[in-house]
Amino acid sequence: MAIARLHGGPLDGQIIPLDPTIDDSYIVPYGEGQLVYRREGEDANTGESDGPTETRFVYVEATEDIDPNPDGRDD
Repeated sequence: MAIARLHGGPLDGQIIPLDPTIDDSYIVPYGEGQLVYRREGEDANTGESDGPTETRFVYVEATEDIDPNPDGRDD
């Protein structure tokens, strides 16, 4: 099993199972739009006994504005 570590953007620090069909971009729904993360660097922990393979994905963009307070209220 491989995992993706997300860096930057709203999902910074998240660790997710990495589907083998994901290539260089990880695109995830977020609010009304999508977040785009791109693979960066080489995979880590690729040996048989050093844990799950880790891939670093870095935040690139959001397809819509990210507004944590869309109605203007401070809760």
